[in-house]
Amino acid sequence: MYDMKALYQAKSVKDAVALRLAHPGAQVIAGGSDVLVQMREGKRAGAELISIQALDEIRGVSLDTDGTLRIGSMTSFSHITRDPLIQTYINVLGEAVDQVGGPQIRNIGTIGGNTCNGVTSADSASTLHAWDAVVELTGPGGVRRQSIQEFYIKAGKVDLREGEIQTAILISKESYENCFGHYIKYAMRNAMDIATLGTSVNVRLSADKKTVERARVAFGVAGPVPLRAGTAERLAAGQPVSLELAEQFAQTVKEDINPRDSWRAAKDFRLHIAVESAKRAFIESVRLAGGVL
Repeated sequence: MYDMKALYQAKSVKDAVALRLAHPGAQVIAGGSDVLVQMREGKRAGAELISIQALDEIRGVSLDTDGTLRIGSMTSFSHITRDPLIQTYINVLGEAVDQVGGPQIRNIGTIGGNTCNGVTSADSASTLHAWDAVVELTGPGGVRRQSIQEFYIKAGKVDLREGEIQTAILISKESYENCFGHYIKYAMRNAMDIATLGTSVNVRLSADKKTVERARVAFGVAGPVPLRAGTAERLAAGQPVSLELAEQFAQTVKEDINPRDSWRAAKDFRLHIAVESAKRAFIESVRLAGGVL
């Protein structure tokens, strides 16, 4: 069923790095929800695999001493959705990954695998972009960190360098403090489907809840990689909360996105979905933050 050349089991992060250096052509496998399916289809015949499934040191959610939210790359989607820290500080991420596949996939699929695939339709990707996530990578030279925007290079390719594995996703306190967000996945059916478009918005309101201090909006499947709509974000900053602002914000996202035609949806339809979902997600984010429109 699985035509593989070899399977190496990493015992630690250090061991995983060593295995990657020793077998540069090998595929790292975490939960296996993508790689094993591809192997069953014959797309990776004769592959070498490096399993990091046993690395509990990069599994789970915690707070660093500076308040940074640390999500270990081996943390499953189900764990993220149920985790108290996620529910307290960035509940929208738990809601987003709870829309990945079915229960079995969410139990084995990991946040690291979802981001390292480099696909624009990943349900975690738009929310991580909207919350200014930072990717932690560990390799032969030690630990390296880069913004998730820079981590995605092009469709299906991320900035994983020789010998590196992804060890965590980091979200700073400044990025999540007093911020509230909402994710909308549009797909051709309600369950176990790839997103036709994913939209993630979050806002921070002033103390009196009448002004948008900061807004973030990011999309999946609106370009070859997940992307932010910076023009809309700048338009909303410092503006009074209103339905008119929600409409202007939503219309402005068209200036920064470039969806394509595909068998799932035409470009014009994706643009329409992007505007409507940005508006709805903005309104819901304001509501969650205590604002009234």
